[in-house]
Amino acid sequence: MPRISGVDLPAEKQVKVALTHIFGIGHALAAEILKKAGVDGNARTKALTDEEVGRISSVVESGYTTEGHLKRTVSQNINRLKEIACYRGMRHRKNLPVRGQRTKTNARTRKGPRKVVAVKRSIKAMS
Repeated sequence: MPRISGVDLPAEKQVKVALTHIFGIGHALAAEILKKAGVDGNARTKALTDEEVGRISSVVESGYTTEGHLKRTVSQNINRLKEIACYRGMRHRKNLPVRGQRTKTNARTRKGPRKVVAVKRSIKAMS
């Protein structure tokens, strides 16, 4: 099981699919990396030689931001938005959708489960 950027790649998958298990690498970027490294993307991960794994690893490490460094960068960007108190930062603080989605309906993933609002009762109903 090859290890690239601190991630164990699944052995039974094609290399072009297995690379997408690394945070920050999608399908297009995986194809680009394999082309630069000169490795066949359709080969299974378990069939890679140590030399091929080394070439892929060197391409990923030298040219792309992945895993921990990328997560840290994204987190710093969000914290910067919160500090300057811009609109997007305030949306992040309130845990609401940031990119202009409607919140009257939907947005349950960000807002959490529905909160019950107390119902006012009339005086007749109480007696």
